[in-house]
Amino acid sequence: MDAPASVSSLHVPQDSSTQGSPSTLPTTSRELSRSPSAVPVDLEHKPSTSAGPGNRRNKRKDLGRKAWSRQPLDRRQRNEAEQAAKRRKTQDGEEIPIYATQFSREDIEADQRRPKRKVAVLLGYSGTGYHGMQLSAKERTIEGEIFPALVAAGAISKANATDPKKSSFVRCARTDKGVHAAGNVISLKLIIEDPDLVKKVNDILSPQIRIWGIEQTGKSFSCYQFCDSRIYEYLIPTHCFLPPHPSTFLARKLLEAAEKEGDLEAYKTRQEEVLQYWEDTDNEYVKPILNTLPEATRSKVQEALCIKDQNSDDQNTGAKGGPDENLDGGASRSVEEQMQEGNASVAEKTESGDQSINEVIKAVRAAYFKAKKTYRISPARLGRVQEILDLYVGTRNFHNYTIQKTYRDPSAKRVIKSFKISKDPIIIDGTEWLSLKVHGQSFMMHQIRKMVAMAALVVRCGTDPQRILQSYGPQKIPIPKAPGLGLLLERPVFDTYNKKATTELGKNPIDFSKYEKEIDEFKNREIYQRIFREEEETNAFGNFFNHIDTFREDAFLYVTSSGIPTLPEGAAPSVAETGKDKEALAEVESESEDEVVNGAEEG
Repeated sequence: MDAPASVSSLHVPQDSSTQGSPSTLPTTSRELSRSPSAVPVDLEHKPSTSAGPGNRRNKRKDLGRKAWSRQPLDRRQRNEAEQAAKRRKTQDGEEIPIYATQFSREDIEADQRRPKRKVAVLLGYSGTGYHGMQLSAKERTIEGEIFPALVAAGAISKANATDPKKSSFVRCARTDKGVHAAGNVISLKLIIEDPDLVKKVNDILSPQIRIWGIEQTGKSFSCYQFCDSRIYEYLIPTHCFLPPHPSTFLARKLLEAAEKEGDLEAYKTRQEEVLQYWEDTDNEYVKPILNTLPEATRSKVQEALCIKDQNSDDQNTGAKGGPDENLDGGASRSVEEQMQEGNASVAEKTESGDQSINEVIKAVRAAYFKAKKTYRISPARLGRVQEILDLYVGTRNFHNYTIQKTYRDPSAKRVIKSFKISKDPIIIDGTEWLSLKVHGQSFMMHQIRKMVAMAALVVRCGTDPQRILQSYGPQKIPIPKAPGLGLLLERPVFDTYNKKATTELGKNPIDFSKYEKEIDEFKNREIYQRIFREEEETNAFGNFFNHIDTFREDAFLYVTSSGIPTLPEGAAPSVAETGKDKEALAEVESESEDEVVNGAEEG
């Protein structure tokens, strides 16, 4: 028997008629693997030297499906084929991702091949105006800005400029629409020869997005898999911890339940530092406006503000559910101006009926808005907030703090390492704000915003703090999510990787503290000021809690002394009840409860 030919002696015949011809290039990986030039060398055999056309001794066997699929592909030829396919898509009018940068075949072939290194890119951004962090084919996103900037700066080759997967692009933490990040990380393969790469990329990017630094990592590094935990910050005005106005539906139910359950004294104790707040506010800010009105007009205004029926057809406010739905809503447009306008119109337009009532209601709402801006939280109230936040720490079942999770779902259990009021309250443009920082291993969709909303509800409603612990039980309750504008990712934590990087790999740690000065300046200019400005313009927090206070259903009455309604053991809420809860959340929240970005995490 003839000895088999060695691999080194094998010869692959070339068909000169197909070399260099774009029209004959395979266009998919399946076609590519079938093309003659893509056949692996070790699968070709020398032609038999035996005589006779019927000799099949050295004829290559037909490949089975598995063997055929395992054939190695020529990466360069595959890339060229993919680029050709994308060019045909463009020529045929098909859509390509907005983040993709198209180059001609000549440009790609002329592009010098340079070595790529696996790196971690440390970055920060203001999410205002962006549809979240994650790449999107059609929406404007943070990654959709960063990827083409890296291409333009020469950190990604022209051959890879249309597909982030070719650069092993991975994000550490997704953030939702409008959510900010002082620190986040992406990992990918980059060409990092240029010492001025960070500056070049930043010069291309919007001032809303900054690259803090680029650290070379181990080849197997994935910023998502190697992240130990994440720290988020949430900014919230302190007036969000004020109790509901006594005239609202929720305030009346709180009092009724406390009396019915024999909890009145304990309820008053939990509210003792704010028991007189609304009476004092009405005397100082509202009564001076009402006292200027004729008796008939004053009674109509008081009736409109007393919120007798959320479903009233009262046209004085034009708001769904009656005038109480937004007690200080719309007041953020120059409070002093509205109060002056309202006071001036009272004396001049009392004879014009509904128009004058509208003007007075605007002035009253502006007065309430002004009063809330001047509120300063007491140390005792601050202590109550921290007491509630501490009840989130540990391994808890947060199925009620996200969407599409059940009590029995193992993934609903999350670890919270700490949840703290991070610093003393700060005053911005007359409004006092708190900074809350939560450190956890990972977070589910809307989890942090729901945790903040629940904590605020428990404090402002004088609820027994045990309600937080009860929320981890099997009973499903609708917890609204607080406004997204106050949320930002502080930074991800890589303690385990950093230890290995410095002791074994000889690499720098992923450490945001090196850029602390730049990050603090960026946070103040691009994140904090945007949050403060947006709240001043939209009154998002005031509107959110007013909607809850005036919602005339029992969806949120679990914060009263009656507690969480219980179901028989093993029973589940009906479809109708679940539907009612979703409708209730839709009423009080500014965006859809189911607005999820591809299974995104918090944000």
